[in-house]
Amino acid sequence: MTKVTFITGNQGKADYLSKYLGYPVDHIKLDLDEIQSINLNEIVEHKVLQAYKKINKPVIVEDVSLEFEALGGLPWPFIKFFLENNSFETVCSMISKDLTRNAIAKCVFGYFDGVDLKLFEWKLDWEIAKAPEGDNGYGWDKIFIPKGYSVTRASLSEEDDKRTYLKLKPFAELKEFLEGKK
Repeated sequence: MTKVTFITGNQGKADYLSKYLGYPVDHIKLDLDEIQSINLNEIVEHKVLQAYKKINKPVIVEDVSLEFEALGGLPWPFIKFFLENNSFETVCSMISKDLTRNAIAKCVFGYFDGVDLKLFEWKLDWEIAKAPEGDNGYGWDKIFIPKGYSVTRASLSEEDDKRTYLKLKPFAELKEFLEGKK
């Protein structure tokens, strides 16, 4: 397997990736420019190329997007900034009761080693909760109910949390790719 560095400031994400891959993954927090685009793949590609230029060794980056069907796709990859400026209660109330509460969460990992550029995309269908609930998780877990569940991710059991997390993140594809790199 190729040794890679995961660019993230979140130790928990780095630990989880290492655990899933079955070997230690270095991680570094880097400030990267994030282009303004609703295309998550464009954002991840830009970030992974930039990260490689900064450390000059194989890197992985990750980004997410959230698309509310009733809002025409908003807030897309801007979810982090959207939630920094709006409470969970406000976000839940943005969808009136006569509109669909469906949403799609997307996650893209980008890999670049100076030669090979590879993107791994996955998505999970969600529903926006009528009100935030739960004490677990992070990010927008308090307002999103995974398809097939009746509670938010922040209210799921540890087993169901892991199950839905693995559905959202393209870990298997990334692991298979890295195992093929020698």
